[in-house]
Amino acid sequence: MSVKWGVLGTAGIARGCTIPGMKLADNCVLYAVAGRSEEKAKSFRDEFGFEKYYTGYEKLLEDPEVQAVYIPLPNHLHKEWVLKALAAGKNVLCEKPLALNEEDAREMFDAAKKNGVHLMEAFAYLHSPYVPSLKKEIQSGIIGEVDYIGTAFVGQGYVRDDIRLHKEMGGGAVYDLGCYCTSMILSLYDMMPEKVIAKAEFSELDVDLFTSALLKFPGGKRASFEVGMIFDQGHYGRMDRLYVHGTKGYIRSDVEYNQAGELSYTVVTDEGATVRRVSARQNYSLEVEQLGRCIEDGEKPYVTSDFSIRDAAVLDMILKEIGY
Repeated sequence: MSVKWGVLGTAGIARGCTIPGMKLADNCVLYAVAGRSEEKAKSFRDEFGFEKYYTGYEKLLEDPEVQAVYIPLPNHLHKEWVLKALAAGKNVLCEKPLALNEEDAREMFDAAKKNGVHLMEAFAYLHSPYVPSLKKEIQSGIIGEVDYIGTAFVGQGYVRDDIRLHKEMGGGAVYDLGCYCTSMILSLYDMMPEKVIAKAEFSELDVDLFTSALLKFPGGKRASFEVGMIFDQGHYGRMDRLYVHGTKGYIRSDVEYNQAGELSYTVVTDEGATVRRVSARQNYSLEVEQLGRCIEDGEKPYVTSDFSIRDAAVLDMILKEIGY
């Protein structure tokens, strides 16, 4: 069986990442796309081969053939259009961060439950076999008890009119990039922090350009991350880092862990260093396939409501600490 998908918006992440993933997914039909303008919607229809296009998001939600909706809209529009899509009886995959706070996240998942449909936050990398491989490594005890996780995601500075630099649109480094770090930390620790210490550099538009945070967990466990939108536009500008320290060794990611292809990480113990390799498909196709199985076969979402709510709560703690 295949699920008929509608795409609510013509954002860059839809064009560059998710729609190409949809084309690779084996249970997805590219049925409809909607844009604010007819020109944009039609261009996406022609470029990707959607069966239909609509001018205006409401029109797509009114189409009874649409079973699932992907929402790549700016952060501040997520809640409005997720709730409208859920009320229309559509299953929803919404870009991260799903919500601008924990309260909104809870409201959105309550609406999904009320309407009997699925809602999943689009953390594509969490669908990669790379993350379960890391978890299996940790659970094996090879590096002992994990007591520190360090991660970073630093990218290029965005131009002034970029929505990710505007506070009223939910911009800033913590929302745009920090959610990747907090979601990885929560995936590996599977517990909430007891305390957060964080500092940020703010832009002239009053959003955080660079944020550094320390998270303290029960049992003396710690995690830290740095996120920023600071690298020069004219050069390659991206840094990913993941380091997991244990009482008997550590694991270091060798790659940008949200990529496809042959990915590797290194396990270091007293016995020496061992490189592990994981073959990963395009993550965006994996998340679309997984939500499709949830709809058709009753599978449980990999990115659960509980996980997304906890991640939103941690982001709230960080944003409060930096005075966002």
